[in-house]
Amino acid sequence: MLLENQKTEIRNKIESIVERLNQDLLNLIELTKPISPENAIGRISRMDAINNKSVNEASLRNTKNRLERLKRSLKEIDSESFGLCRQCGTEIEFKKLLVMPDSFRCVTCVKSNRV
Repeated sequence: MLLENQKTEIRNKIESIVERLNQDLLNLIELTKPISPENAIGRISRMDAINNKSVNEASLRNTKNRLERLKRSLKEIDSESFGLCRQCGTEIEFKKLLVMPDSFRCVTCVKSNRV
């Protein structure tokens, strides 16, 4: 069971990450705007721009997903189930939660499900 000071530390960490990701989100939204065909940047440069846009769109999706997970963790942090593995029910290490506060499985379960 997490101590109150540990929950506070994790809460602060989540809020810090959310703030950074919100800034990243704004930048990624700007980078994923459509590339106008009349833009005279040359064929190769246009292909690079389209490829970069695809990479940025993937980053945007990942960032949105991570933000949702972090916001869910922030809502659940005061519940008794926060910090417990959703697969086996054992406690997730504080160190892991501090690094990855949106974790919902313990190290053992994560390793056992890897192929």
